[in-house]
Amino acid sequence: MASIKKRPNGKWRARYRDEAKKEHSRHFDRKTDAQDWLDEVTATVVTGTYADPKRGSLTFDQWWAVWSERQVWATGTTEAATTAFESVTFGSVRMRDVRPSHLEKWVKAMSQPTKTRKKGLEPSTITTRFNYVRAAFAAAVRDRVIGIDPATNIKLPRRRRAEAAMTIPEPLGVRKALEAAPKHFSGFIAVCAFAGLRLGEAAALQVSDIDFLRRTITVNRQIQGSTAETTTIEPPKYGSERTIHVPRELLTMISSHIEKFAPRGDEQWIFWNPNGDKRGLWNRNSASQAWRTTRRQVGLEAYTLHDLRHFYASGLIADNCDVVTVQRALGHSSPTITLGTYAHLWPSAEDKTRAAATSLMRTVLSAQPIAEAAKSS
Repeated sequence: MASIKKRPNGKWRARYRDEAKKEHSRHFDRKTDAQDWLDEVTATVVTGTYADPKRGSLTFDQWWAVWSERQVWATGTTEAATTAFESVTFGSVRMRDVRPSHLEKWVKAMSQPTKTRKKGLEPSTITTRFNYVRAAFAAAVRDRVIGIDPATNIKLPRRRRAEAAMTIPEPLGVRKALEAAPKHFSGFIAVCAFAGLRLGEAAALQVSDIDFLRRTITVNRQIQGSTAETTTIEPPKYGSERTIHVPRELLTMISSHIEKFAPRGDEQWIFWNPNGDKRGLWNRNSASQAWRTTRRQVGLEAYTLHDLRHFYASGLIADNCDVVTVQRALGHSSPTITLGTYAHLWPSAEDKTRAAATSLMRTVLSAQPIAEAAKSS
């Protein structure tokens, strides 16, 4: 219900009640302005874009605090979302005043060098950060904090094709890394390179996860967190519990590592970090730092620890493993993800056609003529 009345001071008061029966009012010098305001409010109610004016006065920082507090996130996700929030350049702007231009300026700022980084962030990193912030705005629309989502149709930097973005070390480089790594860390590198484990999955391996008789490694958990203070033990990413069939040589390396470095007991962590938390766990920062130290010694500056997982996948594909086999070994939630990541590594139809024709032609050209075959017999 809405109304307009002239006040004793000559102002025109426009007021209405929202669906929660809460009254909202504003004063105007002219009656036409009061009517225009009510018409605008009525239009937002009709189109479903109505938002509480008072709630819209929250700044983005304040809304993020309210929204993020009720999100059910794993430790790693919390850290990533917090990083995204801390990079925002419009935190002090009221939610109802945030415009697409604010987000466009933020995206551009992320793509450029700063005093603390030599180059802009990768397009994939920018997209990840943007998606967290966009989720906060989408929730604000659902909660009627704002009427329109300013994060809609924001153009992001184009992501490079998988084959252009992916870096895969050469076998010789991996061997040099294994030889140069500290003895208590070389086994960690090995399970990433020869079993395709993610950093957190490797850090969370226990002795009971290794079946030396069946030659398998079972992934049951992962380590989340960047520091000793934030480290937690969580289920594997996307529910990717799995059993991986591994080479005997890898099990020999693991057995030697357990004998030299791991505490006794089936429930003990295989990879003990002397500088870790009280449980001796590696975390994202400590494992990445150990890898950076190792790669500098052998000239693998361009490769991350996660690239060893790509190295493992490329080896499976080169040995003619099908997409489902690779998917299961890597713990992807679907073959679609595997194909989207590694499709460029599989032989194309043209490659297969050429190889088949080559084989056929060589068979024909190397065949012995029938007459000569009869004489020789």
